[in-house]
Amino acid sequence: MSSIVDYYRGKTILVTGATGFMGKVLVEKLLRACPDVERLYLLVRHKAGQTPTQRINSIVEGKLFDQLRQLQPDFQSKLRPITSDLLEPDLGLSQSDEELLVSKVNIVFHSAAMVKFQEHLKYSLQMNVLATQRLLGLCQKMTSLEAFIHVSTAYAYCNRQFIEEIVYPPRVHPQKLLDCIEWMDDDMVSTITPDLVRDHPNTYTFSKGIAENLLLEQRGHVPLAIIRPSIVTATWREPLPGWVDNFNGPTGIFIAIGKGILRTMSGDPAAKADIVPVDIPINLMIAAAWNIAVKGSGETQIYNCTTGTTNPYTWGQIATKTIDFYLETPLEQPFRIPPKGAQFTLHRWWHEFWVPITHLLPAYISDVLFRAMGKKPRMVRLYDKLHKSLESLDWFTCRGWDWSNTNVMKLQRQLSEEDRKLFYFDVSAIDWDQYMENYLIGAKRYVLKEDVSKIPECRRYIQRVLRIQYVLKFVAVVIAWRVLIARSRRVRNLWFVMIGQLLRLLNALRLGKH
Repeated sequence: MSSIVDYYRGKTILVTGATGFMGKVLVEKLLRACPDVERLYLLVRHKAGQTPTQRINSIVEGKLFDQLRQLQPDFQSKLRPITSDLLEPDLGLSQSDEELLVSKVNIVFHSAAMVKFQEHLKYSLQMNVLATQRLLGLCQKMTSLEAFIHVSTAYAYCNRQFIEEIVYPPRVHPQKLLDCIEWMDDDMVSTITPDLVRDHPNTYTFSKGIAENLLLEQRGHVPLAIIRPSIVTATWREPLPGWVDNFNGPTGIFIAIGKGILRTMSGDPAAKADIVPVDIPINLMIAAAWNIAVKGSGETQIYNCTTGTTNPYTWGQIATKTIDFYLETPLEQPFRIPPKGAQFTLHRWWHEFWVPITHLLPAYISDVLFRAMGKKPRMVRLYDKLHKSLESLDWFTCRGWDWSNTNVMKLQRQLSEEDRKLFYFDVSAIDWDQYMENYLIGAKRYVLKEDVSKIPECRRYIQRVLRIQYVLKFVAVVIAWRVLIARSRRVRNLWFVMIGQLLRLLNALRLGKH
């Protein structure tokens, strides 16, 4: 019998961020692996004219929940969406809902966050720090709370080269910072942002570090664990290998490569790409809650959920795998053929040299053709978004970090063999090449909604385009010959001298073999 499954029997759980990537996987895993949980309360806000219940219903109808639907057809009876807004006082909860949560909840998983790298500092702090403080206040009122799991990021202290499983002291006191942004307007906050953020690459990582410090300082008697995943990517094993539902992070970059849009990128091919499949931190979160509830010492537990230290995989390996895969398993209607010789360079000047040639020129030509055909131009705008995304990723693709994972390994040793299999988070077992194949086909299937049965048709299309490219290159050579060589005696003589030297060299090499 699984100790973790046994612990979750009859438990009432509160989840924030249930409509996000990690939140969806968490809800599915809890219901599938721990079928006897009492109830999951999901804090969800109104969005785009949809009520919280409508949003959750839309999510659970997706592919991610197919396996759970077969095992437990009535699983939705255990889900209770609660109207909430984390940016509002008291989390936007009604008095009756707050009383319900205070009296019933045993475990809290806080995965909601503002994940936009370049978001205005004021809004990053409000969502990632102030909302966390308000949720902590609710937890402190709960009469039966056994575990509070906060999802941070492995890059919360990315201004350090080596990151341990500790909370590093901030330059500014969290509460004083919150007090300041409360009365400051957006322009005032923008003015002080560079001095506050300093050696952090963006407001996201800065605000997550501040949130950790606030939790550590104000948690009181709340049993707390902090999970720090690195770059969260598609599922490894469960419930579907390669499942991903958004363009965030590397997924959008991979699709841009597959569509032939991305031809050059700034990054260190030898740097470790610390990506972690989403089911790894989810299993770690579930196990961590069990650990602090059953075996907790009362101290805050921090877990660096990373892969680079234990099972490294480089950006160069990822780029090569992505290009090779999408040449063999093409996406539908690519803008251009995926670039076999794509520029992935640590030299920013070299990347910037190729951007106008390989990105902007084709984009402007395409938009001119779109206008001529009476269609709306879109490629220049698309490349603007792509370049902004690349700029925000530069910090992470051009550098490498090392994280300690002592607490993660210790927790793994505490699990029974059955729990290790059911709630796996041993990243050393990941076969990266196989994982990437599942990830890339998952991006095609689940993000782009492309039919994998059409892959042979896509391959034929790629071959036709390649033949056309070869013909165009041949025509270009002929034209160059006519324009440059056939009309100029000096160039023609130089050409013949070069050909003669090449033939002599080849002949010498041939004779040298005998």
